[in-house]
Amino acid sequence: MKLYLAVPLGLLALLVAASGVAAITRGWVLPMSRRHVRAPRIHGWGQLVVAFALCWQLMCGLVINDPGAQASGTLIGSAILLTGIVIMMVGQLAGGGRKRGGTP
Repeated sequence: MKLYLAVPLGLLALLVAASGVAAITRGWVLPMSRRHVRAPRIHGWGQLVVAFALCWQLMCGLVINDPGAQASGTLIGSAILLTGIVIMMVGQLAGGGRKRGGTP
C-alpha cells in the first residue's frame, strides 16, 4: 500500500472513530444521519467496528510484506468492515426511544 493511500485512510478511520465515540457517549449522530438512526449507541458501536476494520486493513497493507498474509489480512478486514456496516444498519432499524413528533 502506498503512503498516499494510507494517510487518507487513517484520517478517515480517525473521523469515523470520533463519530462513534460521540454516538456512544452522548447519543450524538452526524446531522446527515440523524433522521435515519433510531438507536445512536448501537450505531456508534458499528462505527467503531468500521474504524477498527479500516485500521486493520491499513496495518495489513503497510506492515505485512508477505503477499499471502497480506491478502488474508485484507480479507479479514473486509469481513470486519461488513460486520460494522451491519451493526450500523441495526442501529437504524432498532426501535430506540425516539418519538415521531419531535425534531430530527
